[in-house]
Amino acid sequence: MPLYITATFILLAYLIGSIPTSVWLGKLFYSIDVRQYGSGNAGATNTIRILGAKVGVPVLIVDVLKGFFAVRLAYLAPYEISESSFIAFQLALGTVALLGHVFPVFAQFKGGKGVATLLGFMLAVQPQASLVCLGVFTLVIFMSKIVSVSSMTAAISFPFIIIFAIENSTPALTVFSILVAVAVIITHRKNIQRLLKNEESKVNFRKKEQ
Repeated sequence: MPLYITATFILLAYLIGSIPTSVWLGKLFYSIDVRQYGSGNAGATNTIRILGAKVGVPVLIVDVLKGFFAVRLAYLAPYEISESSFIAFQLALGTVALLGHVFPVFAQFKGGKGVATLLGFMLAVQPQASLVCLGVFTLVIFMSKIVSVSSMTAAISFPFIIIFAIENSTPALTVFSILVAVAVIITHRKNIQRLLKNEESKVNFRKKEQ
């Protein structure tokens, strides 16, 4: 595939990932930049914490769709490529979309941690493993009520599911699954510190009083 076409798709994926859903909705309906409150992140969890589920759930859905549709751009490529190259292209598009969410050009390059966008990304590339991870996330959040613990547990389980349960044979996907686990742990460093101090917030779907 010509370099200029690859670059165009990469740029589109980044722009899709850069849509700052929580920032735009917060400013549009509440004149609030959610990054100035709570954890300071522009993700669904902080939006739910600050503005409630009425805004946070749509943010979550859109952020998931950003990752999903960025990866699906691969199907619009006008050239046929091998299966392994296609998966690698999908991973590249999803990674760039994830970077767009974390460093959005439309919001001064200050976004969220990218867990929801990563979920959409994974659903598009490997739906079976992603649904199992979603089940892990749901189970852990039901037990702990802590989003960060649930996110990290699901991320850590991802490479094990890919390698042992799905029996994946694509090296790029195996490496990617490991990098996902590492990246999620790194982006949750502050959460880990709060967990060690027993200061991490538990999930609350009710809108706080403004």
